Amino acid sequence: MADLAVILRKPFAEQVAAWRLRLAELRPTQKWDDVSPQFHDRGFMVAGATKAELLADLAKAVDKAIAEGRSLEEFRGDFRSIVEKNGWHGWTGEGTTKGEAWRTRVIYRTNMATTYAAGRRAQLLAGNFAFWVYRHGGSREPRILHLGWNGLALPPDHAFWATHSPPNGWGCSCYVVGARTAAGIRRVGGDPAKTLADGWQALDPRTRAPKGIDRGWGYAPGATVSDLIIAQTERLPHLPAQIGASAFAAMPPSRSDELSRRFAEFVDRALSSYVQQDYMIIGALKPEWIKDAAARGIGVSTAEIAVTDRNVQHSFRGTPHVTAPTTRPAARAPKVDALDLDWYKALPRHVENPRAVFLDANAKEPVFFLVFDLPDGHGKLVIEVDTPVKKAGRPLNTVQTGRVVTLDDLLADLGRGILQIAGAAFR
Repeated sequence: MADLAVILRKPFAEQVAAWRLRLAELRPTQKWDDVSPQFHDRGFMVAGATKAELLADLAKAVDKAIAEGRSLEEFRGDFRSIVEKNGWHGWTGEGTTKGEAWRTRVIYRTNMATTYAAGRRAQLLAGNFAFWVYRHGGSREPRILHLGWNGLALPPDHAFWATHSPPNGWGCSCYVVGARTAAGIRRVGGDPAKTLADGWQALDPRTRAPKGIDRGWGYAPGATVSDLIIAQTERLPHLPAQIGASAFAAMPPSRSDELSRRFAEFVDRALSSYVQQDYMIIGALKPEWIKDAAARGIGVSTAEIAVTDRNVQHSFRGTPHVTAPTTRPAARAPKVDALDLDWYKALPRHVENPRAVFLDANAKEPVFFLVFDLPDGHGKLVIEVDTPVKKAGRPLNTVQTGRVVTLDDLLADLGRGILQIAGAAFR
């Protein structure tokens, strides 16, 4: 096998997704063992980094290293700039070239190795392999027990993988590959006849982990990530807008299906009761939209796109869908341009792929317009930037209204200075 350090500089989609799921929670800590091992599937920490701004900058640097396959030396350059910018002192390794080299190597390689393992686990599960095969990474100073597991082939649901999925310690370069048959096991360097030694589950009293595994490493990287898709969506406000947008974009496509199911229930409740000042997160702005807004002097504090129950009732007021009174007077004329209700209930899917995106930077409250192709024209969503949402206790980007519009309506928008920032041109 090639040097793992080289392989880890070649990011793949599942690895990037595994990493970005960690951006759901940036946790300040004093020591590396202040969190449980499983925390690393869904959060990011650097021992001694206790300030939110510092953690966010370190997360950006690791994101660049993983997503772009940057080298350790490039990461070290970013690390030095971040330390200086944030005035970070007292971190382990500070003060000597050797200490800085060690600390940056630990941060870089640990995040690279564990996200690589989590991404590979996702691939192995998707591939439905009958056997997972443990392979030693070929380090210059091999650990005897790790060498002893080399070639071991076991079913994916074997208890061994819950505690012995590599990496199994600091600097461990072991990995797992899949196989479907005995011949396949041999082909990937495994031994179908190899069995586990007696006592493989015995704990080392010094590490409180199975023998051969470093303290804090007796878990399976990525094993808990699949349950966090929706939970991460709800944690996006804790992230800078660009990181939150990237984190949401990296989630598996299935999250929009689950969000649409939940949103349909939310819409039904909103249309059949008084306004409860409730809300739901349905998606996120894309990184490039946030960048375009920033270039025009519009700061966006969160990537989240939300819909309140009041927004729902406003979009459908006067239609047969509203079965209960709202808290506002109902004296307005019926809406003749309301969106199809079933289409609206699938907004979490639609907001991911609009036909075009417009930005009105001149409005009193800056807004994005998302436009979609419909059988009878075009659908238009008005998303107001950083709107205070009382029940959320924070500003969100809220879908104020949704309606059917004509091509003439869209051209009129362009005529009054609204900019199209993404999607196909309208003529």
